[in-house]
Amino acid sequence: MLKWVSVLCAGVLAAALIAGASTLVAAQDAGSIVGEVKFSGTPPAPKVTKVNKDNQVCGDEKRSEEVIVGANKGLQNAVVSLVGAKGPAPKPARKPVLDQKGCVFAPHVLVVPAGADVDILNSDGILHNIHTVSTANPSLNKAQPKFKKVMTEKFDKPETIQLRCDVHSWMAGWLVVQAHPQYALSDASGAFKLDNVPPGKHKVEVWHETLGKMTQEVEVKAGAPSKVTFELGKK
Repeated sequence: MLKWVSVLCAGVLAAALIAGASTLVAAQDAGSIVGEVKFSGTPPAPKVTKVNKDNQVCGDEKRSEEVIVGANKGLQNAVVSLVGAKGPAPKPARKPVLDQKGCVFAPHVLVVPAGADVDILNSDGILHNIHTVSTANPSLNKAQPKFKKVMTEKFDKPETIQLRCDVHSWMAGWLVVQAHPQYALSDASGAFKLDNVPPGKHKVEVWHETLGKMTQEVEVKAGAPSKVTFELGKK
């Protein structure tokens, strides 16, 4: 009996070591995709809207965040994702937060994994209204008065959702729900990075709210970054 238990324990240990080794090899084999999203051409002047309500909180005018171009024509708020990526979207370490602050949605574009709870804040202390335009997920049209500081909503299915506030007509934003872990949002310089990408050829897609979509094929090598640049512009 003792001998049989020893053999069983040895077998379990060997299996654990093999599984650990497989995980290590898989991690070492993975590569990454790093790149930039740039605006092609002359960046447009931002649209300016006169504020006609709640000026004490909202100010007198708001600049549109539709197209934000930084240094070296880097394009902010473009969503980059791996086409056909597998595996569930990872549970975020912190609950995603969409704030209403200064009578704008912050951030302007929020990317979340499918099934995640999203905290919708009202930091302004005035009446707001969350109105989503969606098809895969149930649409929301909920008032958020000043005393309701937090509302929590869940978005189970992947899609790109437009955000509005019916109280303040200029307020607009986007909630992008992803079903897999391979996505990123370009920063103020247009930079992005996709980690843990399997070796091989992949299609990478970029989406921007006004400039549309673009797809490129990228070859990823084990343990190395592959670089790609997207250029989007007005047609």
